[in-house]
Amino acid sequence: MSYDEKLAERVRTTLAETSGIAEKKMFGGIAFMLHDRMFCGIIKEDLVVRVGPQQYEAALRQPHVRPMDFTGRPMSGYVYVEASGCRGKSALKKWIQWGTAFVSTMPAKKPRKAQTKRQT
Repeated sequence: MSYDEKLAERVRTTLAETSGIAEKKMFGGIAFMLHDRMFCGIIKEDLVVRVGPQQYEAALRQPHVRPMDFTGRPMSGYVYVEASGCRGKSALKKWIQWGTAFVSTMPAKKPRKAQTKRQT
């Protein structure tokens, strides 16, 4: 599954001066992470935004937005934004801000413990 590389580049440009950002292949597309937490991504032509449970209904009321139903079941707190909903620079920035605002409220991830090999 591929994703809209032009949209990915627009996201990268918008985030150019933001620290703590990483990219990760995910869901057959690409995810943008802030301090190891996904806040947005791209699947096919759609922007995926993690708005969180408190902003979920408000996000769904926005034009060109629908629930993220990647597995056939809506994922609460995540929305798909169609290309026409993030076409302009300010619209894309607004969605990125929604995502980063939510993940910024989350507690820091605990470091993973190093796995040890079992001796047999």
